[in-house]
Amino acid sequence: MITIQNISKSFDDNLVLDEVSTVFEAGKTNLIIGRSGSGKTVLLKSIVGLHEVDQGDIFYDDRNFTKMNHKLRKKLRQEMGMVFQGGALFDSFSVEENVRFPLDMFTNKTLKEKQNRVDFCLDRVNIEKAHKLYPAEISGGMQKRVAIARAIVMNPKYLFCDEPNSGLDPETSLVIDELVHELTVDFNMTTVINTHDMNSVMEIGDRILFISEGVKTWEGTKEEILHVQNKKLQEFVFANKTYRQIRDLKIEKER
Repeated sequence: MITIQNISKSFDDNLVLDEVSTVFEAGKTNLIIGRSGSGKTVLLKSIVGLHEVDQGDIFYDDRNFTKMNHKLRKKLRQEMGMVFQGGALFDSFSVEENVRFPLDMFTNKTLKEKQNRVDFCLDRVNIEKAHKLYPAEISGGMQKRVAIARAIVMNPKYLFCDEPNSGLDPETSLVIDELVHELTVDFNMTTVINTHDMNSVMEIGDRILFISEGVKTWEGTKEEILHVQNKKLQEFVFANKTYRQIRDLKIEKER
């Protein structure tokens, strides 16, 4: 579980996050949604320590991340996995070398132990016969699955995904969503996903946080989101024609 309490962040005189508080639960996919420039990316980067907050506290279970020194933060980061928007694979590394990289950096495991863990993670994300290939030799969807395998190779308690479906077609996006959700449940991770994809919201949104102009404007579940009366959230959700049609059908049935 990750708890954030009244965190604020400014850049120069621009207030980007304004006293945001919420709880991201373990074993669930927690989604941060909002328009471009809403502050959701700054929020995600603040939670993992890429930005220092101006005020407030961030707790990983009962550990106050904002009060930790560099050494303690470095240790806690070994419990985190990160899937970057572009995948961020090393072009000069093979698939298995990319996945093994955190193990090489942060553990003293034997080569055999590392290889067994790499094989397990690649198998878990349904990658077969691609261990020796390089990122340029595999599809965008496979690259994202390799990035997910790398993110879970250290068996993290906390998984962060920044726009994991960026650049993917709808069918592949669905595969990635289902994979992230399955891993979250299977390993009881606290998963936080930054996205603007309403399909992801409706497929795997166990808990949803809507940020608008740096302020927490709404939070709830995917079952609740279509019925919310919040104007800003409605404009965001129903910008997608499909969900406008779903809403209209529900309204028609209730008459």
